[in-house]
Amino acid sequence: MGAASFSRTIQIICYFSSLAEKIRKYKFKDGIDFQVELVSLEDLVRGYISLLTVPHRTDFYHVFLFENCSPNHLVDFYPVNISPYTVLFLDKERVHQFDPGLKYKGRVLIFTDDFFCATGSDAKFLRGATLFNDMSGRLDIKPDKLVFKKFSDIYDAIAEESALPPDQVKYGLLKNLVHNVMLLIEREKRKQGNTAGKKGEELNYALSFRELLEKDFFKSKKVYEYAAKLNISEKKLGQSTAKVLGKSPKELIDERVLLEAKRLLIHASTSVKEIGFQLGFDEPTNFIKYFNKHTGNSPAMFREKQLSGILS
Repeated sequence: MGAASFSRTIQIICYFSSLAEKIRKYKFKDGIDFQVELVSLEDLVRGYISLLTVPHRTDFYHVFLFENCSPNHLVDFYPVNISPYTVLFLDKERVHQFDPGLKYKGRVLIFTDDFFCATGSDAKFLRGATLFNDMSGRLDIKPDKLVFKKFSDIYDAIAEESALPPDQVKYGLLKNLVHNVMLLIEREKRKQGNTAGKKGEELNYALSFRELLEKDFFKSKKVYEYAAKLNISEKKLGQSTAKVLGKSPKELIDERVLLEAKRLLIHASTSVKEIGFQLGFDEPTNFIKYFNKHTGNSPAMFREKQLSGILS
């Protein structure tokens, strides 16, 4: 083995020995009233550089309000090129990474399920809100100046209320303000054509399917299994996802399985064989064939290509 080849091998070994640490998961920090917080992005990147610039996930939701800045925020392997005065929303458990350039200006609202879902209707609203459940892939909106000012005013009100001592109405006021943020995003998404006309039965079936898929994709990859759990026909499920999301149930199942496979291949030191078992494949060769069919690369080749990009 030549010196260059040996050096490359050492790089690969060192990289994969640290991967288990790279996909960190952060929980909402203790000591914050009601598990909701508004944070300055400048303060955030200044205080947590080493944590934010590596891939990580959280057990809480994010609604970023970017001001005059243009960072390149990485979300599940895809760069989101932020333009000034943009709103970006991330579901819990999304793997994301801050731009190493750290050119962030604005604020981010973070909150947990425990904060928002005090009742069953709250949980239903959150599950049905397209800002966290739009599988079309749209994670941001670009409001006009007037609407951006409305967002900024609500964030100001959240900051003011958060600074007050706890009392009997503080939780209700904060929750209403966060609810207003979400409703304003819903309106803007509909105005920009992302969710128009997608109400009713089909939307409910599509969102219920998404919820089941998130829970069961490790063990269930057949459309008929999801249709049976939803107590509808495969045809009805297909019509619903096609109308709401523009994709078939099988396409959505494959996308979710492949997303998790890529996460594990890049951000975990687990072997290809073990990843296949984790994803519900009974034989490693079945996982390799499945991955190759959908990506054009074997899992090992995909991992090596990603590693080359990281180390180059």
